[in-house]
Amino acid sequence: MTTILLVDDEPKMIGALANFLQSEGFRIVTAATGKEALLAAEAEKPALVVLDWMLPELSGIEVCRELRRTASCGIIMLTAKIEETDKIVGLEVGADDYMTKPFSLRELAARIRSVLRRIRGTADEPSVLQRGGLTIVESKRQAFKDGQEIVLTPTEFKLLAALAAKPGIVYSRLQLMRAAMDDDFINYERTIDSHISNLRRKIEDDPADPRYIQTVYGFGYRFGDRL
Repeated sequence: MTTILLVDDEPKMIGALANFLQSEGFRIVTAATGKEALLAAEAEKPALVVLDWMLPELSGIEVCRELRRTASCGIIMLTAKIEETDKIVGLEVGADDYMTKPFSLRELAARIRSVLRRIRGTADEPSVLQRGGLTIVESKRQAFKDGQEIVLTPTEFKLLAALAAKPGIVYSRLQLMRAAMDDDFINYERTIDSHISNLRRKIEDDPADPRYIQTVYGFGYRFGDRL
């Protein structure tokens, strides 16, 4: 059974979400503060975290940022903030999706399943890409550098797999956004730069002089073709 971690400091909200998502077939774990969320994520290894922005002790943004350093779960942020800049901040720190309150429980369930599909993929057989010191196992959503596993977010993995599949081919930001995220976010294609920057820090020997993911100024990015 798929485990979902719900993080919100409003008991009525947590109760409503937990009851509905349990009826949808998910196993639910809850937390009411930012610190509780990180402890629960470490202990329970949820497939996805539904994370409120405004939390005691640590904000949802701080929790999201820390989860992206230590885990590979999906993250959907819930917030009363409706400004476009707030949405961009949430996406840039690593959220896979973003919903504003109030929202439909059925839409939330649909978005959870959408993010889980992106994380898990649909391949039945292992598909392995070997690019220099990188090994990318698409069916397992795993990446390794010189034999050591790299912890990537679902979006980072999708970007890496898309670029590495066709070395030397230049992709625009919009093309990469469509490859890695839902159509809901095509108007936020500049967030790709933040995801690429985070990805480079994880896979490059020198992120300032990348050999794997190269910038094509004025257009987008490509994967190095001499690896």
